Amino acid sequence: MLLVQNGKIKPIVGEMLENGCVLIGDDGKIRQIAPHIPAPEGCTVVDAGGRLVTPGCVEAHCHVGLDNEGIGWEGMDYNEIVDPITPQMRAIDSIYPQDEGLQKALEGGVTTACTGPGSANVVGGTFAAIKLAGHRIDDMIVKAPAAMKCALGENPKRCYGKDGKKAPMTRMGVAALLRELLFKTQRYMQDKEEGKNPPFDMKLEAMIPVLKKELPLKAHAHRADDIFTIIRIAKEFDLKLTLDHCTDGSCIAEDLAKEGYPAFVGPSFGSKTKVELQSKDFSTAGILYKAGVKVSIITDAPVTPLQRLPLCAGFAVQDGLPMEEGWRAITINPAEALGIADRVGSLEEGKDGDLVIWTADPLTTIGGKAWMTVVDGKIVYREA
Repeated sequence: MLLVQNGKIKPIVGEMLENGCVLIGDDGKIRQIAPHIPAPEGCTVVDAGGRLVTPGCVEAHCHVGLDNEGIGWEGMDYNEIVDPITPQMRAIDSIYPQDEGLQKALEGGVTTACTGPGSANVVGGTFAAIKLAGHRIDDMIVKAPAAMKCALGENPKRCYGKDGKKAPMTRMGVAALLRELLFKTQRYMQDKEEGKNPPFDMKLEAMIPVLKKELPLKAHAHRADDIFTIIRIAKEFDLKLTLDHCTDGSCIAEDLAKEGYPAFVGPSFGSKTKVELQSKDFSTAGILYKAGVKVSIITDAPVTPLQRLPLCAGFAVQDGLPMEEGWRAITINPAEALGIADRVGSLEEGKDGDLVIWTADPLTTIGGKAWMTVVDGKIVYREA
């Protein structure tokens, strides 16, 4: 057991406890949150010293463990750039738990991340939501598969059409390839249901959960027209969808609010490295939130280091996102959008014992960082 005492408990859902305790059981689940909890026999006790205590942060879109840090080509295991349609790829087969990006993220207060293939392919494969503490991916999974990655716009066009002179060369080509895959999956499903025994097709098998709305499309889309294209396709085939990056979201916020899909905004840090990033700005999250869109903030790590997720939320708050929504955008909002809020994203009894004790509020204080990080009731980082 682990008992955190004397902390300023910010559960994200529910009222702040100015001075409270969190008890995590031997099963790694939060057992109790209260102003005072007597220490059970044999329990490890941590005195938070009045510091802020929050749930571990949740990253909704990154490539940590697949695009390994400091390795180069050998660590680039996130884009299978030989075929623009690769739904059969699974993130869990590429994630390297020993990538230093995972430990750095824990030191930055990020405990859960949805990580997976990049955006070279029109359909890239499935993402996985994982805990960032561990040495074997099979034991780190929160949800796998968590989503099916698809990409619109510049990236698939550049990776195939620009140099390879093959489809897709245009945005029409991107949309057509995705539609063709969805139509083929529909027919494949129908043939199976009718007992026609179609030849096994691993790509189409991987897409069946998408058509059944068991798995959302995780759509890389920056420009407004690409965002509207993927919404159009999702409606045509009655699919679940998240809008990842959503860089032009500030230009079409009212439209997106009416559509009702969650937006994963970012990475907003750094320069505008390509044409479709012209609207890149930290104000986007606040504009979308005020229009009525459920917003999560993302780093797209390693584009922005994953440990800087709280810093990015702080910049969004500085540029118009309300403070409480800044915290929700890196905790409960991504957890809900990813379908893992029953386990992570807030401090509640019965949820996973993932929490962070901060030296200062990282959304308001430059230099605010994790003093201690706990995952499943185990201390995985402690400031030296």
